[in-house]
Amino acid sequence: MLHLEIENVLFLDVETVPQAASYNDLPERMKNLWEKKSAYLRTEGQTAESMYGRAGIWAEFGKIICISAGFVRTHEGKKVFRVKSFYGDDEKQLLMQFCGMLDAFFARKKSAQLCAHNGKEFDFPYIARRLLINGLALPRVLNVAGCKPWEVPFLDTMELWKFGDYKHFCSLDLLTTVLDIPTPKDDIDGSRVAAVYYEEKNMERIVRYCEKDTMAAAQLLLRYCSQPLLPEMEKA
Repeated sequence: MLHLEIENVLFLDVETVPQAASYNDLPERMKNLWEKKSAYLRTEGQTAESMYGRAGIWAEFGKIICISAGFVRTHEGKKVFRVKSFYGDDEKQLLMQFCGMLDAFFARKKSAQLCAHNGKEFDFPYIARRLLINGLALPRVLNVAGCKPWEVPFLDTMELWKFGDYKHFCSLDLLTTVLDIPTPKDDIDGSRVAAVYYEEKNMERIVRYCEKDTMAAAQLLLRYCSQPLLPEMEKA
């Protein structure tokens, strides 16, 4: 059983999209760079343009449109999940707002940790890279270069599920299903976010999806700790 103070954990999820609505909207230099980057992904008949929908996976070719962050708190004798989202077209602004909240959380919580599903390979480094690309300083919690492994305050619900099996990947959807946790994928999934953003222009739908993923990560960690699941989510 995993032992930790759940109320000292800040859970988060990030939604990203390609930097432009279409391949043709890219500057010529970025087109050339995407041609090189996507070469190893393409199979016969695929082109850099046809693969551009996947560009949001890479921080160099994508951008963040939503970060949802939440934590568990005890209210009137029961635990609830409190979540706040930072979102919009202005990536730099949402990153600045997120970092302000991040610094405040870690200032008031001793031994605080960040947690996300696949966070160590995606969410945490993606945020750090986009901060630097936007000319912003890294918050102390994300500035982990040179840190010893035990000094890095990151939890990853996918890594915890591996139990030392480094080759094992398990999606959030699959894991919540097998552990009988309410699925966050009841509307859209990650493959649809770019279309919802650029075509539908429905940011509220993306925010709801991001917040559900954030709460799902919290539910997973509670299950790992053999604690009851959270009954509800409240907006900060």
